[in-house]
Amino acid sequence: MASLRAPIYVVGGGAVTPAGLNARQTLAAIRASLSAFEQRTLTDPFGAEQTVSRIPSHYSLRHTEKVWLTSMATRAVAEALEPSGLAANASALLLVAPEAFREHPAFAETPATEFLTGLQDALGETFHATSRIVDGGAAACIGLLDRAANLLVTPGVEQVLLGGVDSLVNDKDLARLRAANRLKAEDNAQGLVPGEGAVVVCLRRAPSPDVQTQCTIHGVGAALEENSVLAENYSQGRALVAACRAAIEGEGATESGIKFIVSNDNGERYSAWEGLIGRSRFYRTRREILPMALPAMTVGDIGAGAGALTLLIAADSFTKGYAPGRVAMCEARSEAGMRAAAVVSEVIRA
Repeated sequence: MASLRAPIYVVGGGAVTPAGLNARQTLAAIRASLSAFEQRTLTDPFGAEQTVSRIPSHYSLRHTEKVWLTSMATRAVAEALEPSGLAANASALLLVAPEAFREHPAFAETPATEFLTGLQDALGETFHATSRIVDGGAAACIGLLDRAANLLVTPGVEQVLLGGVDSLVNDKDLARLRAANRLKAEDNAQGLVPGEGAVVVCLRRAPSPDVQTQCTIHGVGAALEENSVLAENYSQGRALVAACRAAIEGEGATESGIKFIVSNDNGERYSAWEGLIGRSRFYRTRREILPMALPAMTVGDIGAGAGALTLLIAADSFTKGYAPGRVAMCEARSEAGMRAAAVVSEVIRA
């Protein structure tokens, strides 16, 4: 996957995460380096304590895992859609669900492919016919930018809503991660903190004069890592490097021009090794420091929603003036092996 034929723009978005019930609250908490972590008592093994990052909510919204994912997605999509004033049928929705290999309990009875229908019913809206529920995890959100760019030149599509919804705070995923010794615990400092959330960004062909949170997306790349976190061997970062190199192909972006990284690194030993090896191969220009934003430090690992969150944070950093430079690389990794990267920059206004 190579650079986009023309830049596209993030013009706002929506989010519900453990750090905030909307994008503004979530981004403010991440800027302030707050932590949404808490201790949860597990039923299996009974009485065990586990650090998680959970959204405070009324019990009725968690009646089933499917109801909970629908509730989160509804809130994030509605927030992203509202400021535009556009009808839902002029918006193509590309929403990434939990990766299929996990057999998420939300889809135990109803397949993920039917999730879009339930979401539209909950919103009382009908999106453009090109809307889809997509598999692929966090990296798929960024990997879909190429498809989003193509949709933006499709007749009838005025904007694309791109994001993901997921929850790792369920008995099935917790048991799976615990069995693989991947959870953060007293005896495993380099483990992940399971989180949950829904994040959606609004994409258009041109920047908006009325929206604060914006950035320009110049290029995107994606590749498949054979040595995923599910495999026996550690990753040497080959797919991450390939994705980053593809993102800077063409005009408008260079490796030397990248001033900071926004990544969904989740604190696992596997993730740290891959980043250490992969980034040293891609970033060859000498730098005194290469700053990184790691939202998992605040919200934990939110799975499929994490890719869109990296884009939202980059856009917020440019418009709020706390970005350490004008160009960033947004990175995302999925458990099953997909790696994706996008070069983004501050919106230059005439």
